[in-house]
Amino acid sequence: MARLPDVDPTGEVAERVRARRGGSLTPLDRMLLHSEPLADGWNTLLGAVRSRFELAADLRELAICRIAVLNDADYEWRAHAPLLVAAGFPDDQLDALRNGGDLAVLTSEQRCVVAYTDAMTRGLRVPDALFAEVRELLGERATVELTATVAAYNMVSRFLVALEIGGDEH
Repeated sequence: MARLPDVDPTGEVAERVRARRGGSLTPLDRMLLHSEPLADGWNTLLGAVRSRFELAADLRELAICRIAVLNDADYEWRAHAPLLVAAGFPDDQLDALRNGGDLAVLTSEQRCVVAYTDAMTRGLRVPDALFAEVRELLGERATVELTATVAAYNMVSRFLVALEIGGDEH
């Protein structure tokens, strides 16, 4: 059960969020709508991260799922693991990612994204050698987009966990 009650979502901001979501609101949206300026900005930012970046969907969802695991954000995992699978991520890799298994089952590109996500999430600072590897692998734009994705979804997971959003949603 979330720490705060849902709001009755009405108005222009709620409609913009609904439009991005395909007509419905998530428990996260209902919590964000306690503050319309927050919900509006969040909707714009996360809409860009999810649908306007050139970063490959599988790498985006891999980073998001890794954050969910590291930050114990089960709701985030449940929302994004199916998207990662839909992007072509095999079950054995998903299981290793979720349950702390051997990440050697990942490709070298995937391991690089996981290492970058880990560095940003656990310690904030990305070692120069790892940054250079990501930049070489992805190029400058996708490196910026991966960095923004990791930053944004760390925000999402921390919001979800602190307010206990979706803990009872299965």
